[in-house]
Amino acid sequence: MTNTRLALALLATLPLCAIAGETAGAAAGMSMGAMQGGSPPPDARDPHAYAEGHDFGPLRPRFADEQNFFSLRLSRLEAVRVEEATSGTYDLQAWFGRDYDRVTLKSEGDWAAGRLEDTTTDLVWTHAVAPFWDAQLGLRYDTSEAPDRTWLAIGFQGLAPYWFEVDTTAYVGENGDTALNLEVEYELLFTQRLILTPRLEADWYGQRDAAWRQGAGLSEASFGLRLRYEFRREFAPYLGIEWADQYGETRRLTQASGRDPRQFRLLAGLRFWF
Repeated sequence: MTNTRLALALLATLPLCAIAGETAGAAAGMSMGAMQGGSPPPDARDPHAYAEGHDFGPLRPRFADEQNFFSLRLSRLEAVRVEEATSGTYDLQAWFGRDYDRVTLKSEGDWAAGRLEDTTTDLVWTHAVAPFWDAQLGLRYDTSEAPDRTWLAIGFQGLAPYWFEVDTTAYVGENGDTALNLEVEYELLFTQRLILTPRLEADWYGQRDAAWRQGAGLSEASFGLRLRYEFRREFAPYLGIEWADQYGETRRLTQASGRDPRQFRLLAGLRFWF
């Protein structure tokens, strides 16, 4: 009985299949040209030549990588408390240019008793060499109570894996002196506004320079923690602490001058950019 019902059901579907086949055949028999509108007219635009040799005149769009932009970031503008003395530090970076090529100014220095002391200024050409990485080439100029110095600067700046911000530069001085500076930062977000930034900086020198109280090898290293609150992304005050120490011959030169090579610093500052 079941087989009989199955046979009857199959017979019932045959007319429907025939109708569907006729409909499909009729559709297949239609001219594809008719479905697509036939042959294009002789004056139709070539789809592979969008502008057909015509420009946009004064209305030509300018893309982001064809325009010049400017930015200024003051990463550290802070008061530094060491024992009974208070001084100040600034660290800024400004650039002008496009996505791939820019002119970059980096400057940092210290002031105390109302006057500027040691300063370091780099003026470099910055070129993007990889996603998140820039190569830099230019000059560095140092000023202090000691004789001024000029260096050739070659470095890299960018975002390393795991979101470490790295800025490292090698220097060659006028007399063949060499130096290396390394800065590494990381941001720990407690909230979208409250951010803790560990920061490490170290300096190496290839030769001894008694006037600047610098010895060969690892000269100085500092590690700090800065906790900032971003009222806006562009404006954030912060508090922090920092440990700094000197090593090798630099340590001995500093001790000979009557200064302490090891310092614990309390920090209060402001970070902003535009």
